[in-house]
Amino acid sequence: MANSASGSLQRPVSPHLQIWRFTVTMAASITHRGTGMVLYGGSLLLLVWLYALAFSPSLYASVAGFVTTPIGFIIVAGYVWALSFHLMNGLRHLYWDYGRGLAIKTATMTAWLIYGASILLAAIILLIGYNAIGAA
Repeated sequence: MANSASGSLQRPVSPHLQIWRFTVTMAASITHRGTGMVLYGGSLLLLVWLYALAFSPSLYASVAGFVTTPIGFIIVAGYVWALSFHLMNGLRHLYWDYGRGLAIKTATMTAWLIYGASILLAAIILLIGYNAIGAA
């Protein structure tokens, strides 16, 4: 397919965001990648907490005090939700690896289910965790 005016080839244009309709399955895919990145940073904070627990009672007291502040709670809640979402969506991907759940209706339903279930799981984990430290 040569362009008669310039002599160059006419190549198909790759789809872009103005062409695609935003769907929950697309959001779940983007969220899965985002939560994976959040887990890297959160794991570093978890490492600091474990180091403090093992080697520095004063640092541990500071970290334990920080997680009971509003900002600390938001960080912990975000990490716990990211872990919950990433775990559940990873299981969804494993299910897909068996060739199941790939129909549009099923993929859409499971995407919504993953969002709801991850919020519920994160809330349960946070409630149990903060009750255990006496902060709730």
